[in-house]
Amino acid sequence: MIRHREAIFSTSRPWHLLFARVKRKPLVSEGGVNIDLDVQNRPAELRFRLTRVGVTGVKKPVRVRRPNTTTTLTTEFDIYVDLPSTMKGSHLSRNLEVVSEIVEEGVREPVESLEALSSDIARRLLDRHEYANCSEVRSRADYFLERKTPMGKRTTERYHLIAHAQAQRDSPMTVTKSIGVEVVGMTACPCAMETIKHQLDADGRLQGSEIPIITHNQRNLTRLLLEVPEALDVEADDLIDMVEDSLSAPTYEILKRGDEAELVERAHAQPRFVEDVVREILARLMKRYGDFPDETRVHVTSESEESIHKHNALAERVTTFGELRK
Repeated sequence: MIRHREAIFSTSRPWHLLFARVKRKPLVSEGGVNIDLDVQNRPAELRFRLTRVGVTGVKKPVRVRRPNTTTTLTTEFDIYVDLPSTMKGSHLSRNLEVVSEIVEEGVREPVESLEALSSDIARRLLDRHEYANCSEVRSRADYFLERKTPMGKRTTERYHLIAHAQAQRDSPMTVTKSIGVEVVGMTACPCAMETIKHQLDADGRLQGSEIPIITHNQRNLTRLLLEVPEALDVEADDLIDMVEDSLSAPTYEILKRGDEAELVERAHAQPRFVEDVVREILARLMKRYGDFPDETRVHVTSESEESIHKHNALAERVTTFGELRK
């Protein structure tokens, strides 16, 4: 065997002639993808339509136009289309191509908003996926605003922006878009406050004091998502203000002693259940966007991490402006 190998490799024949008879089947045909290798287009063994097929956790820098400036958001995308029962798989690389193209365009010209970007991606997905009837895009980004602590110190606080968009292959194509925020704040429990107030009064220790009664507090995460009707605008900063004003108090990254005392007193002066937080937000939405059409959808969720229990408290409303007006 060794002598045979030596004979082969010691031959005086040129290498290109030695392997001339080896012919490989091209991976790509002249007209595009070789149909034998396009596994996604093969018939599905089990004929069930899939509602969403796509990619998640795609991170891209997005330049967004803001009043008098431009900001860059590190944005994470989840991108989907539906899949008919006749196809084995979806062409996922097309999702990534669409996002990359739009982000590259944004380098030259910033996008108007995160929800506008998401709706543009949703439209282009249906252009690329000719077999799909609907597409969906979910995006999320860190967002920073300058705030003042209770004692007036300037600070930069972190929030989350969220945007959703869905496109439907109708005639013509229909696209809905939503903008939302996630805000971390503070709630003070009204129930424990009333119980303590009753006990202090019964013991003769209340004595008409106007100082807020003690209670237990929770870190609260509230999420607001609002559909943006065609030809109308929603400012994300306004949504953040609505949520913070609906809580017992905001929270801050850095607080000195005077700030802490002021913040805790403020929270106890405005005790709120998670139910109160959701209803306050709904009321503020109706007042701020009272001209929005009845079919405008809104989704509010408020969850408090309980400090004296091992569970959390949550309240939610998914509705339309028309239902809220009844």
